[in-house]
Amino acid sequence: MTEGTPSLSAERARSAGLAFTFLRGALAAGLGLSALTVLVMVLWISSPAPDNGPGGALHTAAGLWLLAHGAELIRTDTLGGTPAPVGLVPLLLTVVPVWLVHRASRDALEADEGRSAPSAASAFALVTGGYLLVGGAVALYARGGSLSVQIPSLLFPTALVVAAAAGAGVWTASGHPIGPPPSWAPVRLHEELARSRFRERADTACRSAAAGVAALLGGGALLVAAGLVWHASAAQQSFVHLSGDWPGRVSVLLLALVLVPNAAVWGAAYGMGPGFALGTASTATPLAFSGRPALPVFPLLAAVPDQGPGTALNWAAAAVPVAAGVTVAWFTVRRAAPVHAGRDEAWSPWETALTAGLGALGCGVGTAVLAAAAGGPLGTRALAEFGPSWWLTGAAALAWTVLLGVPGALLVRAWRLRGGGRGPARETAEAEGAPAVRGLGEAPEQLPQEPGGGGRRWWTRSGRRDTGERTEPVPASGTMPASGTASPSGTVPVPVRASGPRVSATASGVRAASATGGAGSEGGNAEPYDFLPTEPWHEPTAARPPEEAGPSGSA
Repeated sequence: MTEGTPSLSAERARSAGLAFTFLRGALAAGLGLSALTVLVMVLWISSPAPDNGPGGALHTAAGLWLLAHGAELIRTDTLGGTPAPVGLVPLLLTVVPVWLVHRASRDALEADEGRSAPSAASAFALVTGGYLLVGGAVALYARGGSLSVQIPSLLFPTALVVAAAAGAGVWTASGHPIGPPPSWAPVRLHEELARSRFRERADTACRSAAAGVAALLGGGALLVAAGLVWHASAAQQSFVHLSGDWPGRVSVLLLALVLVPNAAVWGAAYGMGPGFALGTASTATPLAFSGRPALPVFPLLAAVPDQGPGTALNWAAAAVPVAAGVTVAWFTVRRAAPVHAGRDEAWSPWETALTAGLGALGCGVGTAVLAAAAGGPLGTRALAEFGPSWWLTGAAALAWTVLLGVPGALLVRAWRLRGGGRGPARETAEAEGAPAVRGLGEAPEQLPQEPGGGGRRWWTRSGRRDTGERTEPVPASGTMPASGTASPSGTVPVPVRASGPRVSATASGVRAASATGGAGSEGGNAEPYDFLPTEPWHEPTAARPPEEAGPSGSA
């Protein structure tokens, strides 16, 4: 029984850790639901004439919480009595549950005192399961209110959003690994990726893709702001029309704020060309705004351009995708060819173009996902389509960033490498008069010849250094003194291996002399020296007192 106690304690600690991880997911769902419920209840209490009691407010909060995860709702209290779908997800409202799930799965992998951290797969499954369990209970509760949820939308995209956020948290806790392909991949693929800059290129592509998406969203937000300023009177009238008292104005203002990211995505889609739909019979693009739009009264929709063919101001919206393409190129060249980098330090043109293309592909995929989340139906008939088309927007983002990002990255790379292609380390070494340090596999550099001496070469090669070293004075003529003889003047003490090549040093240069027939040399294939000491204590022996010069020729 004494031997079984530690294993039983470890098993209980493991079970407690798994249960606590499951509770983390449920707690994350409860925190998001509680925050939204408090906000809805405050607005309901401050309303002078609420339509229903606290039960209706709680059902509304439950429906809005599910809508924040991407679930499609059904509104039953319409004027015509026909249920209308609500699929337009406020993206700013989605940030809260996504961040809570991400944080719960990230913190679950941190080992606490008395509990061991679960594995990455266990943390992902338990946090996701705990969160979805609360989500299922909320969906059952919301079915009795005015905003019920469609069951298929709970699987896609609600469960997918939760799983993606949990997976991102596990990936963050694991140190953002961008590793090799899976074990079942071909061996040739493993070898090719091991020889290439796979991790560096993948990180650069992800950063450039994220920067491109951010540039698109920023440009779209600027377009929306400019439209609101241009139609300021219409926006003010719609705001006053929807809210007659201060609680109503606060509600409309909060709804407009959580829809600002959606408006930014719409603006980006407008600038790239596909535009967005305002109902089934109307589309707004920079070239024209045609059809009969189904425009609900809302302040953000006042930024929609005027109907008719586009003008020069509408065409100026193309600056948004141009900025995104330049951003992708810039973030790629930052790693492919840093400032003052030489040709030997920069990436090849093929690597630069491939990385910029991958960044453009990621930008297109991210933009398509945001476009799919930013739109959705707001009712039946004319409002069945509302917002940008996800596949057209993603394709436009990919085309703009590829056509501008790849050539831009190559041009900036060529501009930075136009000055001869020498890196800062090599330029500094040449400015100081020292031989440039060469990397593995580079051709040796011919040094100037001294009068009375042959041509001398110096290059460095990485390899093992023998531990047995000795210091011998080297005469200026390049000959080694015999053992037991005095050192002539003008010699410089140079570290020499017990076996291997001997190095002679003079005031004007260095020369590597192959040691043939020496002890420890195998067929004369000795490894050349890869350094020379340059410390100030290397003074000529003649300038030092005889008692400090040491015995000549000692090993």
